[in-house]
Amino acid sequence: MGQSTDPIADMLTKVRNGCKARHSQVDVPSSIIKTDIARILKDGGFIRHYKVIDDKKQGTLRIFLRYSEYGEPLITKVKRVSKPGRRAYAKIASLRPIMRGEGITILSTSCGIMSDKECRKRNLGGEVICCVW
Repeated sequence: MGQSTDPIADMLTKVRNGCKARHSQVDVPSSIIKTDIARILKDGGFIRHYKVIDDKKQGTLRIFLRYSEYGEPLITKVKRVSKPGRRAYAKIASLRPIMRGEGITILSTSCGIMSDKECRKRNLGGEVICCVW
């Protein structure tokens, strides 16, 4: 298996597949941006918890998935927007709530990785990483 050119898409795919398979957690290679995405997913209530495990190399980001009281995954759809071959940017005016506010858009801004809600609060646009609902 070759090295992926889009590690963020790999992380999102692992989370999506882990939810579909009803796993309690998924492990992905750690990076600062992936940890920031996990933090936003936790703040948005989509995952229970995350932690970085030191393996004396890159590190592993362990994401603990969250389900409703009926056992349904809280993450039903994950859409990668900006890709390495085709970057997608959004101005503040074009940032709209996803699924009537039930979902979030994660952006990379000049002030770091943040949710669309935080971007609207700070009046910032940026590169649209993904949408989760």
